[in-house]
Amino acid sequence: MSMLAGATLVAGTLLGTAPAGAADLPARAAAVPAEFGTDWHDPVTAAPPVARPAGTSCEVTLAQAQFRDFTPYRGTYTPPGGCGDRWSKVVLRLDGKVKGRQYDRLGYLRVGGVEIFRTSTPQPSPDGIEWSVEKDVTRYGDTFRRSRDVEMLIGNVVDDTYTGVLDVKVTLTFYRGRPDPRSPDRVLTLDGGSVLTTPQNSERILAEVYATGSGGGCEEYWYLTVPDPAPYSCKAGQGPYREVQISVDGRLAGIAAPFPTVWTGGWSNPFLWYVIPGPRAFDITPITYDLTPFVGILNDGRPHRVEVSVVGVPEGRSGWSTPVNVLLWQDERSERVTGKLTAHKAEDLSDSSRYTPGSEHRVDAEGVHRLTVGGYVDTSHGRVRTTVSRALTGKSTHHWTDGETRDALEATWTDDESVTVGASTTRTHRRYTMDGTTTLGAGDRLRTVLTLGDRATVVGTNGGRRTAWSRLDDSYTGDATYTANVPRDQRHAVGTTSERYRLYGSRGCYDRALTTAQGVLTENRRRC
Repeated sequence: MSMLAGATLVAGTLLGTAPAGAADLPARAAAVPAEFGTDWHDPVTAAPPVARPAGTSCEVTLAQAQFRDFTPYRGTYTPPGGCGDRWSKVVLRLDGKVKGRQYDRLGYLRVGGVEIFRTSTPQPSPDGIEWSVEKDVTRYGDTFRRSRDVEMLIGNVVDDTYTGVLDVKVTLTFYRGRPDPRSPDRVLTLDGGSVLTTPQNSERILAEVYATGSGGGCEEYWYLTVPDPAPYSCKAGQGPYREVQISVDGRLAGIAAPFPTVWTGGWSNPFLWYVIPGPRAFDITPITYDLTPFVGILNDGRPHRVEVSVVGVPEGRSGWSTPVNVLLWQDERSERVTGKLTAHKAEDLSDSSRYTPGSEHRVDAEGVHRLTVGGYVDTSHGRVRTTVSRALTGKSTHHWTDGETRDALEATWTDDESVTVGASTTRTHRRYTMDGTTTLGAGDRLRTVLTLGDRATVVGTNGGRRTAWSRLDDSYTGDATYTANVPRDQRHAVGTTSERYRLYGSRGCYDRALTTAQGVLTENRRRC
């Protein structure tokens, strides 16, 4: 049985999201049933809540809707009264509820065309669940200062079989105070999806891409795809290597490894995700590219093409969504900031997949790519040089039997980035891991054992001396078994899952662990 059968269709930002009310969970739960019943604990994650400042705050309802189909919610956002137009923090909160039967669904929220949130949904119990997500959206402050159109969609199907209506409410809470100096001055979208015209006094430019492989097809499980000669349900030309690239006027400007998000029906086994979702599943983190070396090109007052592509996707195959926001910092004392791209070194992409036939088929895949770009800008406060280097690796071993009754993957992706601005350097080492096996055994008992890792180390230096650091380790493990190909009430499912989220650094520490059994939260432990 293929893993694809389980679903239809994530330094300061490390403290981004957590379900509201998580601090109120019991330290230990009692009676664990022998198997899953018709209800289970509401979804929770071990991630920290968004820190909120003291003082005056104002709340605005951004969207409230019941999603039954693929009709977007449309409304109007109006800035809050009583909190001014500058804020120390802005926090988004989604509250949702659903009951009955439903698959995992993917959704987005846009304000004035700017995508501020991308999410997926948990799968409900017959008796119903509630969940919530919080996200720091302070960096979109420019978007919130004027009335804007709001669009939200969580595409859904409701019929005689899939009865779950997704009932959601999204609010923004504004905290009055001195604005965060790290927030951009402007947030833009791309005209027509690929055209950017920047203010001519821009001195720093970042692009963020909410890249997701989804839609229920093979790109939802891109890490399991195999080269064409191999006998597997999802083939993809060269194999499983994926890379999200951004270009400026046809020239490669940034590369990144996509995070291997697993939605709440993933790996053919929804019982893995009923209470604890996989890392980033409820709050998809955008990929960020520093385009500052290209400021000298972009600031000429003309429109430029900024395009995103996903390497490795076979021609004509859909399944990736890559909306782009552009974050700008402006030099208020200059009418125009000039500059020059001084370095551009793109090594050839190395991407190989080797298929070995046998009683257990095997694909060994590996990809490596490096890019360095550099440039300077002449600002009112002097010439500023920026160099951005990024190095990606992806390595996996995938083996399976005929009929895919046993299907296993072990994979590691790394994304190393170095950004030097003047004498300051920020180095980020990202490492994503996946190790899982699905087996369909006697009596159609389907078992999935899976571990996932989302890790990142960030070190900032100035003049060679360390100024800040952080280390994130978000680890998920799960083991769940149920009877496949029978009605829901005959699945006799059992499963244990756990997540430990650790974040240490110069700003303190956070360490929390959750464990479940048969849908009951059995552990909620804090170590910091």
